[in-house]
This record gives sequence, structure tokens and C-alpha cells, in this order.
Amino acid sequence: MTEEPGGRPASGRRRVDRLLGGAAEPTAPRRGRHRPEAPPAVRRAALVVAVESAGLAVLAFVLLYLTITSTPDSVSRAVAEVVYVGFFAALLAAAAVGLWRVSGWARGPVIVLQVLLGLFGYTSAFEADRPLIGVPILVLVAVELYQLATPEARLAFSGR
Repeated sequence: MTEEPGGRPASGRRRVDRLLGGAAEPTAPRRGRHRPEAPPAVRRAALVVAVESAGLAVLAFVLLYLTITSTPDSVSRAVAEVVYVGFFAALLAAAAVGLWRVSGWARGPVIVLQVLLGLFGYTSAFEADRPLIGVPILVLVAVELYQLATPEARLAFSGR
């Protein structure tokens, strides 16, 4: 231990380092992650997913309001429905951020949820006679799947 004249330890060392000993070697600086710039198709896909996420979040709040203000047949089933819709909204929001950053993990969940939303939209539009609900969902799903299938989007995710 080096001491300055007068019996005081060197001022450049911290007290913890003096008591416990410092690191043997200085740590290497962290490498920054190389994030490729997202192509326009991936940015548009991320925006569509964000719109879907916002719509599901609004639906979750509407379902919560209806559960609180009315008398559902099964309270536990109504609360579970709110939780499911809220979970999917949060998952889509995280996936939208992942797509915006061109993260490799984000593409798979987005495609799976688009297929599920497409089935819901088809059922709503054609079997439940609610085209005002089902057709916009089908349009969003078609736009999303098209954006993720463009060559520039596939190339952005193929380098992973």
C-alpha cells in the first residue's frame, strides 16, 4: 500500500479498494450492440402491431368496466378474459418494440398472434355476422403479415 508523506494512504484509491483490495486488472469496456437500421417495412409492421396492441388494451379496459359495472354469469371467467386480453396487449406492445429494434425474438410471436387474430376476425366477420369488428381486424392482420413477408423485412431478420 502506497502512502503519501504524512502517513495518509494515496488519495487515488477508494476506501473499498483499500479495505478489500481492488480489481487485479481494469475491466474491459463494454462493447456496444450493433443494431441494424430497421427497413421501412419493419417500421410499418411495428406501427401496425402497436395499433393492434392499443386496440387490445382498450378492449381490456372495456371488458374490465363491463365486468365491474354488470353482473357476469361467472366473475372468475370474466376476470380471466380481462387478464388474457391484457396479457396479449402487453405481449404485442413488447413485440412492437422488438420489431422496431429489429430483435430476432419479436417476429415469431407477432406472426403467431396475427394468425390468432386472423381466426378471430374471420369468426367475427363471417360466422358471428359482425363485419364491422371482423373486417378491420382482418385488414390489419393482412397488412402486418404482408409487411413481415416483404424481402427487405426477411433480409433484416435473416442475418440473426
